[in-house]
Amino acid sequence: MPGLSGRMSTVIKAKISKLLDRAEDPAETLEYSYQKQIELLQNVKKGIADVVTSKKRLQLQEQKLRDQVVKLDTQARQALAAGNEDLARTALERKNVAQTELQSLDAQIGQLAQQQEQLTASEQKLRAKIEQFRSRKEVIKAQYSAAEAQVRISEAATGVGEEMADVGLAMQRALDKTENMKARADAVQELEAAGTFEDLTQLGAGEDDIDRQLKQLSSSSEVESELAKMKAELGTGSGAAGELGAGDAPAGRAAAAEQQAGPSQGQAP
Repeated sequence: MPGLSGRMSTVIKAKISKLLDRAEDPAETLEYSYQKQIELLQNVKKGIADVVTSKKRLQLQEQKLRDQVVKLDTQARQALAAGNEDLARTALERKNVAQTELQSLDAQIGQLAQQQEQLTASEQKLRAKIEQFRSRKEVIKAQYSAAEAQVRISEAATGVGEEMADVGLAMQRALDKTENMKARADAVQELEAAGTFEDLTQLGAGEDDIDRQLKQLSSSSEVESELAKMKAELGTGSGAAGELGAGDAPAGRAAAAEQQAGPSQGQAP
């Protein structure tokens, strides 16, 4: 599916571009570009040095050929003066070959000299551009640093930065917890004032509502048993019970007590 693969490629490139934008530091990018230009300038200088070296080598060969031409011309004259025309002719033939090579070397040396001039001019232009880029680079780095510092200061002042946002969230959580604790304290105080909470110091250890009901039931049984015993001792029977039912219960108990105390005092003598 060419369409799907093309879309996937576009999405991947967009994601990578976004990641690179986030990771890219303008100062580092400028420094890297400056270093690459310096490397290019060094390569140009190396190329100029290679051209000059080749030119010097050809010039040495040219000088040797010139010396050879002079030497062969002298030998041809000497042979002709000695009457050896064939030897003079051979020397002149070698002289012509050397002169042909010398012309070829002159052309090559001229080409190398032209290349040297072109490379030298290019090196000077490149050096000037690199110097301009270096100055511009420092200005851009300074502007970026100033802008970055301004952004950090503004973010810190307005609280929109990531670090300040974390601080703001932590402070908000602390405030929320403080408000919740204050509300809980007020609620406990209000319930305590209303008597909702029982005094746990007056209760037995581990005593719950069922234990308290059983304790009250046991106490009531003891009271009833003691009351029955007193009724039996006094011999009041149902009449005393009727008096207690018709009148005041505490008064009946007091009268019964006086009756019991009377005879005991009479029997003492």
